[in-house]
Amino acid sequence: MSEAERARFWRHPAVPEVDLLKARYVTHRFSRHVHDGYAIGVIIAGVEEFDYRGSTHRAGAGEVVLVNPDAAHTGQAGTAGGWAYRMLYPSVAAIGEIATELGLTYGTPHFPEQVVRDPAVAALMDRAHQATERGDDLTASTMTRTLFARLLTRHATPRPAVGLAPEGARAVRAALDVLHERLVDPPTLEDLARVVGARPFPLLRAFKEATGLPPHAYLNSLRVRRARHLLRSGVRPARVAAEVGFTDQAHLSRHFKRVVGVPPAAYQRAAETYKK
Repeated sequence: MSEAERARFWRHPAVPEVDLLKARYVTHRFSRHVHDGYAIGVIIAGVEEFDYRGSTHRAGAGEVVLVNPDAAHTGQAGTAGGWAYRMLYPSVAAIGEIATELGLTYGTPHFPEQVVRDPAVAALMDRAHQATERGDDLTASTMTRTLFARLLTRHATPRPAVGLAPEGARAVRAALDVLHERLVDPPTLEDLARVVGARPFPLLRAFKEATGLPPHAYLNSLRVRRARHLLRSGVRPARVAAEVGFTDQAHLSRHFKRVVGVPPAAYQRAAETYKK
């Protein structure tokens, strides 16, 4: 990471099921990937540009970015000077718990707009994020919960159904199960199609429509997701690479940073710090 770029990733014990990132990027580019939870942030300076399910979005200073779970997206500088932001990555369970407390019983919440201008929410997000940096547990937990509640009441809707034919949806669900089980030894597209009872090209089209990614890219997202869990558990990066199916530690580092925004070693150091 160049001197002009800096990033810090952590999980504060007072804010369970929520990871945090504070970063400034200029040349760094996030590869197309998905998160199993939400990605919610506020732009502090500059402009971030990102593709979200085939549409390009630009978010400037003071705007809020809302990325839904399992939605394929990228991330890169929208201007020559890059961008700075504060991000929160709450799990589906964390957001779902607050939705239930608010009486929102329509299932998994969904944010239909990916960039919103809401000064009150942006200011609250900035204060909540800074409270976790200071280690102010009561303020951090109170403001973060208030932030998510405000986002849900102002900007969330019921999650829309995926418009796949039943047979295509069945094949995709089965293919996802296979990829989860075979991180280290994944099948070819032809073998994957054969296992789930589909033809290769129809499966590829249905898979991309459902996830926004082809199977090999989705597999790398799964590997990074598993790597994060192992790193938080204290497994060294070299061993993590082998356990999730990357050829070596350099291969892990390259994919990990393109998805998470920091290298595996930095991610693990942050996790160890907040265990103490």
